[in-house]
Amino acid sequence: MRTTPPVEDSIASWVRLALSLAIAMVGNIGMWAIIVILPAVEVEFGVDRAGASVPYALTMAGFALGNWQIGRVVDRYGITFALIGAALLLAGGLAAAAATSSLVIFGILHLLVGFGAAASFGPLIADVSHWFLRRRGIAVAVVASGNYLAGAIWPLVLAPVLSGPGWRTAYLLLAVIVVAVVVPLSFTLRRPGPTRSTVTPVAPPHVGQVSLSPTKLQMLLMIAGIGCCVAMAMPQVHIIAYCVDLGFGAGVGAQMLSLMLLGGVVSRLISGLLADVLGGVRTLLIGSALQMTALFLFLPSDGLVSLYLVSAVFGLSQGGIVPSYAVIVREYMPAAEAGARVGAVIMATIVGMALGGWMSGWIYDVTGSYQMAFINGIVWNGLNVAILVLILWNAMGRGRTRLERA
Repeated sequence: MRTTPPVEDSIASWVRLALSLAIAMVGNIGMWAIIVILPAVEVEFGVDRAGASVPYALTMAGFALGNWQIGRVVDRYGITFALIGAALLLAGGLAAAAATSSLVIFGILHLLVGFGAAASFGPLIADVSHWFLRRRGIAVAVVASGNYLAGAIWPLVLAPVLSGPGWRTAYLLLAVIVVAVVVPLSFTLRRPGPTRSTVTPVAPPHVGQVSLSPTKLQMLLMIAGIGCCVAMAMPQVHIIAYCVDLGFGAGVGAQMLSLMLLGGVVSRLISGLLADVLGGVRTLLIGSALQMTALFLFLPSDGLVSLYLVSAVFGLSQGGIVPSYAVIVREYMPAAEAGARVGAVIMATIVGMALGGWMSGWIYDVTGSYQMAFINGIVWNGLNVAILVLILWNAMGRGRTRLERA
């Protein structure tokens, strides 16, 4: 029985959440930087759309691996050590990429950029989850929103630099900002979370119980994560290029991306509140179904107004999907393994983003249109929905069994 005031959901927890959000808003720029300069890369290096998407795919590959491996480091050494090392790696990768004239080296360096940026996503989410019990869903959603806020804010901040000195100067500026912000703030998170040593997961009573082992559940979540994020990548990665093709220009595309990601922030916060009431699986299923609906809406939309509207709808639909995976892991899996297991599932979602980003570019090169790329995303999204229905059915069945035995 506890004799001291609980640390979870305390003032210290919320202060830590605010600091984590600030770190996430800067550290996650490594994931979005290549998307902002995608048209410039295509022109400068003389490659087609699929070729220009390769550095993005490598960024996401590094981001995926980093979420998993850095998550394991966090479980053992804590978040501060991981964040400082990752920030230095991210800044070094950005600065070196700004100096190279080789597309091959440029792509390889983006593996480092993605790996360094990863510390500010899955591992940071796992760390924050230790500080909350009743409000874990909204806490996870808030720190995860730093990823979308980075994607929404930095393209607008960097727009004057991109239109003036160019993308190389923008990359150097980002390298300086990452070191100046992330490293000092990382020291404020040195205190370990209060639930890190917990072995048995404590799921709220409304989420039910699954009969699947943690390993089987994790594998299903990883496959589902690939499916939803192949679908998610089409609009997020290619919206700027899509607008250029339609004659609206890269500036309009950047505005649509920002609108999409700001909508995603709202969606993440709402999903976090829902997860505290409905549980992670139901929240994830709702978000995935809404995302698939939004993808259907892109098919007939090629006008300026309609694209703005559908971009907003897409952002409001899908923002809560990825954080819900972290909530599910924390509901059903041991807290002591949170960094590694959250990182592994997040890694799968990033693999989906990388695959979807490249696949959409390849489909465009083959067909000359993004229509089939949207349809491809819808099919992958359907796989995600099917897996989530299976997990929910399993959890509900276990819940009924408990009630019948009671």
